[in-house]
Amino acid sequence: MRETKGGKERVVPLPRRLESKLQAAVEEARRVHEQDVARGTGRVTLPRALERKYRGASTSLPWMWVFPAAGLVIDERGESRRHHLHEGSMQNAFKRAVERTGITRRATPHSMRHSFATHFLEAGTDIRTVQDLMGHVDVSITMVYLHVTKKGGAGVRSPLDL
Repeated sequence: MRETKGGKERVVPLPRRLESKLQAAVEEARRVHEQDVARGTGRVTLPRALERKYRGASTSLPWMWVFPAAGLVIDERGESRRHHLHEGSMQNAFKRAVERTGITRRATPHSMRHSFATHFLEAGTDIRTVQDLMGHVDVSITMVYLHVTKKGGAGVRSPLDL
């Protein structure tokens, strides 16, 4: 994830059960790109320096978005380009999904981040690993998630339970 608080890139493990769904999303993005190219609109917006350095990158599949926007935009040169799915679209989809489940507590895409940390700690992941995954500078920030875990002793399991 880019453009985060603190300017750090975050990397999280992809659950194996989502691999096929991600592959399907990549194939759908490929299909959209091929249709765009056939119409002469198969471009993505890139920083100007990148576009100059890598001629043709704006039309090549590796530079396309995995989650493309539904519509095209016209750039300042009058060219049609496709952008990525806007975060507001994702937030709206998340809100609709929460409503369909009947969850009454406030839930946002950001609450998924909190769930991520809590579930890792409940699974016995070392707090320093969770700190690194969350991008926290200080472990005391990560320790906030320990109060929600249902395990005593800050989530530590007895070696006899192993």
